[in-house]
Amino acid sequence: MLYAIISEDVENSLPNRVKARPAHIARLEQLQSEGRLTLAGPHPAIDSIEPGEAGFSGSLVVAEFPSIQDAERWADADPYMESGAYKQVTVKPFKQVFPATA
Repeated sequence: MLYAIISEDVENSLPNRVKARPAHIARLEQLQSEGRLTLAGPHPAIDSIEPGEAGFSGSLVVAEFPSIQDAERWADADPYMESGAYKQVTVKPFKQVFPATA
């Protein structure tokens, strides 16, 4: 089943994000190579694709996991969580409607 992993950053999270980004990206690349990643990306803190020093307010990952507990364990081990960039992470079941899948 798909799960949405919705993360909210702490204030001024950019330094922690920069430090943890290589490990964070490596985990997402692993999900992608396993065919389990639907989408992933950050929420810019301002209305811009490249927010610069404004940084990000959180992230969204939609991926397939065997259970919500597995998705929560994966989210809890995120390097952004461990670095202190994330204030809170919510995991919810997700039903993809668009784009339609086979």
